[in-house]
Formats: sequence, C-alpha cells, structure tokens
Amino acid sequence: MAKDIQGKRVAILATKGVEQVELTEPREALDQAGAHTELVSPEAGRIRAWNFTEWGDEFDVDVTLDTANPDDYDALLLPGGVMNPDHLRQNEKAVAFVRAFFDQGKPIAAICHAPWMLAEADVVRGRRVTSYPSLQTDLRNAGAEWVDEEVVTDEGIVTSRGPKDIPAFNRKIIEEIREGRHERRRAA
Repeated sequence: MAKDIQGKRVAILATKGVEQVELTEPREALDQAGAHTELVSPEAGRIRAWNFTEWGDEFDVDVTLDTANPDDYDALLLPGGVMNPDHLRQNEKAVAFVRAFFDQGKPIAAICHAPWMLAEADVVRGRRVTSYPSLQTDLRNAGAEWVDEEVVTDEGIVTSRGPKDIPAFNRKIIEEIREGRHERRRAA
C-alpha cells in the first residue's frame, strides 16, 4: 500500500474523548500510504484522547472546525470513542461538515461509535453499515441496514465495529480513497 494515495488530503474530525487507537492507527496507515492527514476539531490547541479505560495522550489540532472547509479534503475519517461522537453530533457545524463530504461523494470512514455522526447527518438511510454493537438500534432507526461484520463499505462509506477491526478498516479506507468520489451516492 506504500504511497497508494499520495497527495490525498484527509480530514480527521475528533474532539476530547476520541478513542486513541482509532485515531492513531488509521492516521498512521493513511500517512504511510502517502496521504496528508489533518486533525479537525471544534477546539483549538490540543485534544485529549481516551485510551480504552483511562485518559490517554493529547494530540495537536491542525485545523479548527470553524475554519475547516470540506472542499479542501479528499476524504473524511471519523474515529470513535463514546464521548467523541456523542459531543460532535450535538455540534451543528460538525454534522454539516460530515454531510458535506457525503453530498460531494467523498469517502467517509467511521469506526466504533463514530457512525452516530453518520446517523446524525442523515447519510445512512438505505445503506449497509456496521458499528459498535450498542449503536445498532440507533442506526436501524436512522434507516440503515446494520450488520455485524469487521468492515462494511457502501458507496464509499466505510464502517467498522471497533479496535480489533482496525487492520481491515485501514485497508478499506485506503482502497476507497484510491477509488475517489462516488458520484452515484448523491442520488441514493
């Protein structure tokens, strides 16, 4: 996969409480494949991650959500953690940011609890997705077909259940970014 997506720009939308491994491992895979990743957050400065059962490391925010423009990116990564998407889905700008990637047909990857953002942005209706098991009712109520699989792709929307699925998730994200926009998705 070395340099498969050279020069592609990927926004990583996260806030305090993001699951550390779901931020760091996909970001590392994207960077190794040649992408340029930027951490986008409602907060400026640094955000603290959650590391399974306790607070983890802090990460520098590259771009604040107020100044981030979806047009500047080729894809969007939504790491999970319970707190992270729960806070973000209450932020209208964050929801609009996700929706913009969908409307433009750009790849979106969401893992663990991050598919809450997809439901909030109303982009899962009629789509096949997976997530952390506790979200299945929320996603079904949002119109998705929820399945229990390590990675699911539906027209450029990549979803996975959690940390154990990260290797498959990473491979699929890179594949979808390589493929580019999904023009048919807008009409779905």
